[in-house]
Amino acid sequence: MSLSRQRCFSSGRDSVRSARDFVRDVLAEWDVPDRREDVRLCVSELATNAVLHGAQPGREFSVRLSVEGLLLRLEVRDSGGGRPEVRSPDADQCSGRGLRLAWELADDFGVTEHAVGKTVWPAFKIASAPAWLRSRA
Repeated sequence: MSLSRQRCFSSGRDSVRSARDFVRDVLAEWDVPDRREDVRLCVSELATNAVLHGAQPGREFSVRLSVEGLLLRLEVRDSGGGRPEVRSPDADQCSGRGLRLAWELADDFGVTEHAVGKTVWPAFKIASAPAWLRSRA
């Protein structure tokens, strides 16, 4: 059995905080106790990238969380072109670490390209499925 929740956000700066809050609230509602901070850090970095590089002006980006078994997946989809690459910036560079952080924290990571835009997704192994989800299986 699986579960998912998705929300769209405008491409403004306040949307990064709103995306973090959305993830915090969903993980609390689903009673997923582990990996919360890793997931929140990843959504913060990926939402920032969507706002700065991915979402076209006037367009939205979306954040989706899903749990299937013991795998929690975060997806951030935007309408921008190009394929994001995990980089290793020099110590004196002020940016370029967001995808690297997500890649390092996640147990799996990828980019799915669409006809318009792309989805960047880290996935996290969790210790146990939410209790109420286990009871339905």
